[in-house]
Amino acid sequence: MHKYIKGLKFEDIILKENDHFIIINKPPYISTLEDRNDPIDILKLAKNYNPEAQVCHRLDKETSGVLVIAKHKEAYRHFSILLERRQVKKVYHTVVDGIHELDNLEADEPIFSSTSKSRVDFRSGKPSLTLMSTLEIFKLHTLLKCFPVSGRLHQIRVHAAFHNAPVCGDPEYGGRHIYLSEIKRNYSLGKWKEEKPLIDRVALHAHNIAFQDFEGNEKEIIAVEAPYPKDFDVLIKQLRKYL
Repeated sequence: MHKYIKGLKFEDIILKENDHFIIINKPPYISTLEDRNDPIDILKLAKNYNPEAQVCHRLDKETSGVLVIAKHKEAYRHFSILLERRQVKKVYHTVVDGIHELDNLEADEPIFSSTSKSRVDFRSGKPSLTLMSTLEIFKLHTLLKCFPVSGRLHQIRVHAAFHNAPVCGDPEYGGRHIYLSEIKRNYSLGKWKEEKPLIDRVALHAHNIAFQDFEGNEKEIIAVEAPYPKDFDVLIKQLRKYL
């Protein structure tokens, strides 16, 4: 079991809760839904906390960040309708290979998805749209803000790779791991030691979400931001340190 989820308590990752929804900051390395290879998952933890809990959307196992859980069926249905109408605003932060100065780039290439992987496919793909903007530029990498308007499998990873900005730590879509030796001058690794990447997963974090609350709550807007987990925070600090 990964150190991020060892001894994990559901209460400790709750960012906001009301009568209808629980919004959490999902750690990396834990599946959103049941996974036969893992003893725990977010849905299981949520149901232990609230037996009626239903996960409203999902994040990939390696992806960290904000995740919405409904506390009753009506709230789940309400959120599902918002997703269908594209009225849920989800913003991700990701570190990508290379230097990219983007200002609300509209990545609108159609995406075709199989069971576990997606690709840009202009013949068979479904309409897809991701807006991408630069937040910060480092020595060899860029921190991007991504707003997926549609919700295709691995959409951000596929669109970023198509625009020559593959997500770091994502070899499935052409992204390389980041090593300190690449950005720090005169880097020296002890003899017989193997250098480990600065982040050992896909460098993608669901940073914030905004949506209309269940109508029984006067249609207020719920807006929640999820702080970076330790590994993503350390990555950004190291990239800033060695510009």
